[in-house]
Amino acid sequence: MRNLVPEARNGLNRFKMEVANELGVPFTDYNGNLTSRQCGSVGGEMVKRMVEQYERTL
Repeated sequence: MRNLVPEARNGLNRFKMEVANELGVPFTDYNGNLTSRQCGSVGGEMVKRMVEQYERTL
């Protein structure tokens, strides 16, 4: 993953792990054993939450 703001990398990784834990997706250092659906659910939920947060600031 390429971050537009490199300083945000650690925060995004923590956010990803938080969402994965809440969804019950076992993210680790190696995620090659996960399905596309599992990975996509984490990414989709992250985007959903980021959009909701942005909309609250409008």
